[in-house]
Amino acid sequence: MAETIADTRRLYTKPQNLNDAYGPPSNFLEIDVSNPETVGVGRGRYTTYEVRLKTNLPIFKLKESSVRRRYSDFEWLRAELERESKVVVPPLPGKALFRQLPFRGDDGIFDDSFIEERRQGLEQFLNKVAGHPLAQNERCLHMFLQDESVDKNYTPSKIRQPFCPVPFADCLLQPLLLSLNTSFIWCTCTITGGLLPH
Repeated sequence: MAETIADTRRLYTKPQNLNDAYGPPSNFLEIDVSNPETVGVGRGRYTTYEVRLKTNLPIFKLKESSVRRRYSDFEWLRAELERESKVVVPPLPGKALFRQLPFRGDDGIFDDSFIEERRQGLEQFLNKVAGHPLAQNERCLHMFLQDESVDKNYTPSKIRQPFCPVPFADCLLQPLLLSLNTSFIWCTCTITGGLLPH
């Protein structure tokens, strides 16, 4: 019986240079929810959060943005994504109805520890949602992350990737796309590396 000896040689890898090690990643999307501010008085009191985005993904029109949102804006975004996309949308941190009862010994939903806990939950929610490729195509997500105010009467639509400059008829993938016989397909164009709609 012949013994099998495992090949333990290392694969050859290209030495890493400083640009590879410390340069920007090829694709990144960073979203921070920070700087909570409580505004208003009495029943008109609420907390807003700064939502900062940094990315190099071509689907976003701004590579850096900063907007302020309140919890009800997050609720709106979640409802829109559930209604318009095919994405399983994660839950938001809870409403904390018990904390809103009068005659409590603390600040309720305006207590610093509760605001920090909610901030962390909202940041997790946004990073999960915005990291999903299908959610990145939703206009409501782009409006939420990059527009100064949220137009809740907007017309739902998809955001399109940049188009490939090669006409569809000249694309090497045309026969494959036509054979798939679907209403909407994105493919990577082999000629330019751009995206081509069908």
